[in-house]
Amino acid sequence: MLKLIAVRAILYTAFAIATLFTLSFFPSAAHAEICESLTSLKLPNTKITLARVEEGDLSSIDNGTPGGPLNHLPAFCRVAGTISPVPDSVIKFEVWMPVSGWNHRFMAVGNGGFSGGLWYHFMAGAVRQGYAVAATDTGHEGSVPDASFALGHPEKLIDFGYRSVHEMTVKSKAIVATFYDTPAAKSYWDGCSSGGKQGLMEAQRYPDDFDGIIAGAPANNWEPLLASSIWIEQATHLTAASRLPNGKLAILHQAALDACDASDGVKDGVIRDSLSCHFDPAVTQCKGADTSTCLSSEQVEAARKIYAGPVNPRTHEKIFPGLEPGSEITWRAFAEPAFPIDR
Repeated sequence: MLKLIAVRAILYTAFAIATLFTLSFFPSAAHAEICESLTSLKLPNTKITLARVEEGDLSSIDNGTPGGPLNHLPAFCRVAGTISPVPDSVIKFEVWMPVSGWNHRFMAVGNGGFSGGLWYHFMAGAVRQGYAVAATDTGHEGSVPDASFALGHPEKLIDFGYRSVHEMTVKSKAIVATFYDTPAAKSYWDGCSSGGKQGLMEAQRYPDDFDGIIAGAPANNWEPLLASSIWIEQATHLTAASRLPNGKLAILHQAALDACDASDGVKDGVIRDSLSCHFDPAVTQCKGADTSTCLSSEQVEAARKIYAGPVNPRTHEKIFPGLEPGSEITWRAFAEPAFPIDR
């Protein structure tokens, strides 16, 4: 009997060693079956449409979103699905999970503008760093400046506003926990512009979704923010003479630095406190004819409006803060062609 027990123990040990050897040296083969089995995973209001191990070059799915290349990717389990919590809500999402080298962290990445697409390039960067990463199309298909999806579709507007990110996060965490047989130790959000707004919305509505949130340049408080963009474009496109080409913006920027750079005692090309900078763009106005080295009176007036910010013409109430001295180079976003998200 003791010999039989000893033999069984040896066999079990050998089997365990063989299993560990297989998982260590052939991770793709070992995890492919687990990955593919996720198509049968049952989650509320969710249908898994794809689950397979990917590796190398995924340029074929390039949708033109910003970020790094979609190549040299490590082996990862790619899961795609659709969430439909209410009628007229179709939220597409994907989760990418490293086959090996997972850092036990989950990251969700944000979108930009009114984007109705998954930002694969941001996902690629995260999966290369060992994160299990997820993204959503926010519940519609469309380009960054296209908000037409919301007209007549209030549920899609809700999806875009907050629901899609929360639903994606909850479902993605469940998929990660199933694939690795353990939940992520920490969860993070990373987004900029609309992605920053999404991060702030998550913190406000669903504070338990993430342990940390990177909300870069958050495009929050959208109505006055877009009113500000339109105000700037109206100021610079009122007439041909009021437009501010890059050369004139550079002149304006240098004049602002000359006026306020040294106010903190250090002349370093940076305005430390732009709110206390008393800069009058009139110092850049041409003394005679308009030339490339100065601003016309129309351009000076346009700059004044941009610094002042949009004001309600009836109540004279300030709608949104103006752009600050020192920011002039970034005004290129409002040059020709006009800032697309306002259209």
